[in-house]
Amino acid sequence: MLSVFNIGRGCSRLLINRSIHPYNAPFKAFRASNTWSSSIIKSRPALLKKLANVKFLRLNITCLRNNTTHAQEIAKAVPKKAEKIVGYWLLGCSGMVFAAVVLGGVTRLTESGLSMVTWKLFGEKPPTTREEWEVEFKNYQQYPEFKLKNKEITLEEFKWIWWMEYMHRMWGRTIGAAFYIPAAIFWAKGWLKKGMKVRVGVFGTLLACQGLMGWYMVKSGLEDRFHGESDVPRVSQYRLAAHLSLAFVLYTLLLWSALDHLVPPKAMAATVATRRFRMLAHSCKGMIFLTALSGAFVAGLDAGLVYNSFPKMADRWIPEDIMAYSPKMSNITENPTTVQFNHRILGTSTLLMISGLWLLSRRRRLPPRAYTATTAVAAMAWMQVALGITTLLTYVPVPLAASHQSGSLVLLSLAVWLTHELKLVKMVPK
Repeated sequence: MLSVFNIGRGCSRLLINRSIHPYNAPFKAFRASNTWSSSIIKSRPALLKKLANVKFLRLNITCLRNNTTHAQEIAKAVPKKAEKIVGYWLLGCSGMVFAAVVLGGVTRLTESGLSMVTWKLFGEKPPTTREEWEVEFKNYQQYPEFKLKNKEITLEEFKWIWWMEYMHRMWGRTIGAAFYIPAAIFWAKGWLKKGMKVRVGVFGTLLACQGLMGWYMVKSGLEDRFHGESDVPRVSQYRLAAHLSLAFVLYTLLLWSALDHLVPPKAMAATVATRRFRMLAHSCKGMIFLTALSGAFVAGLDAGLVYNSFPKMADRWIPEDIMAYSPKMSNITENPTTVQFNHRILGTSTLLMISGLWLLSRRRRLPPRAYTATTAVAAMAWMQVALGITTLLTYVPVPLAASHQSGSLVLLSLAVWLTHELKLVKMVPK
């Protein structure tokens, strides 16, 4: 690293150059522009020398500061190997969130989510003896799911659903450990840039909110609010949608940041048509997210079981009970028929948009990997729709339904990859 003396000497040499010397053009222009000042300076050569020395000193200090700042930036630069490590850590965390979504879907489909009626921040101790299991089972019997739906459940059957929920909760805590501990280490080592520190703070906040939202969701299924003849004890579809949305947002942000570190996008000059293609790609990504969100309402209301035919719903394009609830707006999120209808429309619309995106990609100049990403998104969209239709026609078996939910996250992942590849496609000013 240059010493302060050498930096200052380098700046002095620069100032000797005629283009920035204090006696040259800038100073002459100053004297020519002000007659009164010029006369004073001509009559007093000492003043002229002092002014020149002051300007020389100021330029020398500015140059010294610039060189010092540059040296500090070089010293603080994150090593390439460290960037890769941070990238793989983010990718690993996103993969763990993906697994949590899959496990949560299976927990919901097997109706295991209400088996644990308490929540502790650092985890519950699993029962080890028969007496402890009986105490846990008696606690479960105090809540609506047992009273209204599972009166015939045995202790062995209860153990199975309890372990499903326990694994889901403990996996969430494992994600917390896998994120917070390395984040603190990387932060202390200086491996996180300023912008990355902000992102890590956001990720940590979302992760904490996700855990709290999970318990808030479960609590809605333990409340004594199921009094109607057709009421089925279940978690609130609104809280379920919020819980799933937080998971999708966290996963997307982690994946995007991991791609920044591991697969940086390539910059490229763009035409108006290319920029419009990028906007359409982002719109498709938004539609995928919105369709997945509507799927959360389908799961929360068991709406996949009301009309198990396709493309019509009970031989009608628009079912009769689509607006059966009052007020009318409540049908959108509370009527199983309307919720399933909306999910069908959103899924079909998303498929058409993605198919159009793929056709347009054949006629646009894009970064090389963007063509592969577009094809992958289109192929996965068709697979996802086929999987959804099969799940509906077969009355929502757990393996197919879990695959359909996982497929939505795979599709979103590919859309994130595509939009990331288009990140540096920018217009070049003429």
